[in-house]
Amino acid sequence: MIAISPYQLFSLMVLFQIGTTIIFGFASGAGRDAWISASASSLIGSALVAGYAAITKLNGYVSLVGCLRKRLGKWAGTPLAWLYVLVFIYEAARGVSDLKFLVPLTILPETPAWFFTAAFLMLVVYTARAGLEVLCRIAGVLLPVLIAFIILETLLLVVSGSLRFEYLTPFFSEGYQRVAKSIWPTGIMQSYGESIEMTVFWFVLNKRGILGRISVGATLFAGFFIVLFDVLSITTLGEHIFQGRIIPAFIVMRLVSVVDFLENLEAVGSLYFICTIFVKITVHTLAAALCMRELTYASKNNAAIWITACFTYVIGLTMASNFSEHLKAGIEITPKTILVPICLVLPGIVLSLSLFEKAKDKRAAR
Repeated sequence: MIAISPYQLFSLMVLFQIGTTIIFGFASGAGRDAWISASASSLIGSALVAGYAAITKLNGYVSLVGCLRKRLGKWAGTPLAWLYVLVFIYEAARGVSDLKFLVPLTILPETPAWFFTAAFLMLVVYTARAGLEVLCRIAGVLLPVLIAFIILETLLLVVSGSLRFEYLTPFFSEGYQRVAKSIWPTGIMQSYGESIEMTVFWFVLNKRGILGRISVGATLFAGFFIVLFDVLSITTLGEHIFQGRIIPAFIVMRLVSVVDFLENLEAVGSLYFICTIFVKITVHTLAAALCMRELTYASKNNAAIWITACFTYVIGLTMASNFSEHLKAGIEITPKTILVPICLVLPGIVLSLSLFEKAKDKRAAR
């Protein structure tokens, strides 16, 4: 039987929630107050994730498909479960689209997008076919490596004298509106709302009693590093460059200079991006495939994984003609039209029904 440890789940959730946000600059629309938006989003996001954990616990630690069918009935729950499959595939395709635009800007400027995205997806398929346990073990290895590099980057920026903490002040210089706009809905939905996918995997946790603590702890831990990256970017680049650049994390790496020996560490930024996007796309793919398998009563995941990967590849390469269009969809359109209904409204209904049923059972037991 498949079983994952609390540390493996913790690592998977942290890497999934960090995703590509550290590359793009989380809540960059809030300018120097982006770290405030990131902090608030993390706190609200942890409450959202706690709600997801409560849904899983109240429904006997069944998968997302099982929760939907149990609380909404087979006729309503099954179509809605298929809707989640489509959203997971779309989110995986957005990850492929991130690769399509960012890889040529950073490490492979002359390589055709269709080639490196296909190669990357083959690695995703290989890992997904190996199973959830293998993915969690990979996450458990990657997380301490990335943390070590983040600490190293922070120390190098401090030693090189690149940080200007006065760039963080004054707080709320342009009012609270742009901070609030960065929090809702994009800040909450972008990383934390997407964690609804973890409900597909939570039922295999070997210590179910600490699911809530692990999931909320992972969310706060990921939020800390997102805030840290915002602070590093703002104090290094200043508000206007932080807001105006597409990938401020890579610019920050170029500014590292210690006695003319350690300079231009863009490779570290590429490591952040490749590792986190790999985990995120694989989670999207595996979540879609596992839901598809449960809905079709298939005996294995292989066919569902290949179907998911093929749709992901085609949609990812064709969904946006330029980077501006891609970013606009991800920041302005997707959170409001897709993520809020899927990650907030429907789970809220399921949680309310679950709590009502629990209260009803308590009254009947008296």
